[in-house]
Amino acid sequence: MGNNTPSRGIPLNDKTTLFRQEQALNKMQVTYRIPALIYIHDNQTYLAFAEKRKTPKDTDAEVLVMRTGLWEDGNKKVKWVSGHQVLTLACLPNHRSMNPCPVYERESKTLFLFFICVPFGVSESDQIKAKKNQARLCYITSQDTGKTWSVVTDLKDVISEQENNWATFGIGPGHGVQMKSGRLIIPAYVYYINSDRKKPTSYAFTFYSDDKGSTWNVGEHIEGESNECQMAEIIDDSGRSTLYCNARSKSGHRVEALSSNSGTTFDKPSDAPKLIETSDGCQGSVLNIHHPDKGTWLLYSHPTDKNDRKNLGIYVNKSPLDLTQWNLNDKINDGPSGYSDLAECAKTEYIACLMECGDKTENEEIAFKLIKINDGVDSAQMDFRLSVGNA
Repeated sequence: MGNNTPSRGIPLNDKTTLFRQEQALNKMQVTYRIPALIYIHDNQTYLAFAEKRKTPKDTDAEVLVMRTGLWEDGNKKVKWVSGHQVLTLACLPNHRSMNPCPVYERESKTLFLFFICVPFGVSESDQIKAKKNQARLCYITSQDTGKTWSVVTDLKDVISEQENNWATFGIGPGHGVQMKSGRLIIPAYVYYINSDRKKPTSYAFTFYSDDKGSTWNVGEHIEGESNECQMAEIIDDSGRSTLYCNARSKSGHRVEALSSNSGTTFDKPSDAPKLIETSDGCQGSVLNIHHPDKGTWLLYSHPTDKNDRKNLGIYVNKSPLDLTQWNLNDKINDGPSGYSDLAECAKTEYIACLMECGDKTENEEIAFKLIKINDGVDSAQMDFRLSVGNA
């Protein structure tokens, strides 16, 4: 895709650390994992979420934390206005909170923060082995961009009819989507108990709402092995909407699927040959960007090394209904890199990324980075070049 080296002489690793691994008094390493990022256009605010854990282990997750950033238009940067806030309302008794997944309902101006709650000490593998789900689907809401939050809502009735066939499930992690129609989408995955197989298989699917989040439904899962996922809406030249799903997989490549009915069902999935998975897999993020004269493009972030979680890259698909058109555009981070989440920006030439990274391991910190999209070549080529902006 041409010369995509960062411009303006800004270092590739110019980023702002929002959450950093801490050495606790008991010699445990308090670790922040699983980034989720959302941008609220109404007041040009970023909210960054993560899990706070006693150690890097999934079973040592405890609570969700948040930081608030304000876009400064004159300086073209984000000012992070406070230290991290523990979301004390985002929990159930004797459960750990995991997989933050924010989505914003634009008409009611309601921010939903979805997450799952799992009993302390119960691992995902424990549930899969026992074929008994113990995860709970929960959310809290905010009407003032995260300054205050509602009490927790436990959507046990939404999953009660389904979970007899679920060994366990998760959501996202990372941001949800509100489609042009108003439908709210929470990407999810389930370890489904197949009657003809000994071990449950994971499949991506959606939780969705058509009434601004008052009630929620369960979509049908994708018919093919898939796991942690994110979704994005594609609007074609005629205004028709298609929901795109990009999911983690054990196949060695990402799994993609399209839905023509807004995530109620998905077409048969396919492997993405240009989007390699890293070793046993890693979460990735997708974001749509729309230009009136160019249509919808998709961006995707994921480690680019096939063996280790390192060298976070960003890929571009300029013809997103053609799943073969992905190209690696640039690197966002050199060195150890893990989960990430992409978000929009007040200035459309920028996007933002919240990512796990570090010097020796990807669990050392969660950092924020702005990425400038320079439409810097001939418009007929419609090429994007990425460069890092000050965060």
